[in-house]
Amino acid sequence: MKFTINNVCGNVMYEVEADSFLKAVEQKYAYLRGADLRDADLYGANLYGAYLRDAYLCGADLRGAYLRDADLRGANLRGADLRGAYLRDADLRDADLYGANLYDADLRGAYLCGAKNISKFLTTTLYFLLDQPGKIRAYKLINANGEGPYNGGINYLKDKVFTAQANMNEQVQCGAGINLATLDWCMKEWREGYRILIMEFSPKRKNGAPNICVPIGSDGKFRVWECTMVGEKDLKELGLVKEKKLTSLQT
Repeated sequence: MKFTINNVCGNVMYEVEADSFLKAVEQKYAYLRGADLRDADLYGANLYGAYLRDAYLCGADLRGAYLRDADLRGANLRGADLRGAYLRDADLRDADLYGANLYDADLRGAYLCGAKNISKFLTTTLYFLLDQPGKIRAYKLINANGEGPYNGGINYLKDKVFTAQANMNEQVQCGAGINLATLDWCMKEWREGYRILIMEFSPKRKNGAPNICVPIGSDGKFRVWECTMVGEKDLKELGLVKEKKLTSLQT
């Protein structure tokens, strides 16, 4: 079948032979600047690195779409369904996200500076942390040296109480500070030799200032200024480490 892809002015950009409109878009993903893709069914589309700058994607179904490294600067994504979309390292600067559903979308490393009308509360479940009335507990993944596995600097086995200047810019996914996480995040990132500590903290610092920064679109990580180590998870109980069975030699 032949499908036509127009730009926002109604001019023909491409005429493509494909099995579906989705396949037609996938074929021409390299240059779709200003394309009119309003209400398009792009469920699960592979648009890795797609050039969709200023594209009109209002109301488009982009559930589960693979949009890693996609250029979506200035794109109109009003009302788009982006549930479960993979937007890691995508450029969403100046994109209009009014009413867009970003639930469970992966926005790690995405550029969101200047993005309009983004409802950050639909991008992660971690915002409940900011409304807790008292002490909160979460988890810290450490390597065999007692440091965070990605950005070291603090040995979490040498002390119990920790303080670090945290980057409070919620548009920064992995910023300075003490990065904590949900238990499932730690388990997914766990490697042999790693440990999972239990950390306790409050929504406010001792001076009354905010203690927690939840990055927009977080996949389970957030950061704090102050926390206290109160325990450690049993890796055997979590199923990460299996007990070795002793076998006896028979003669």
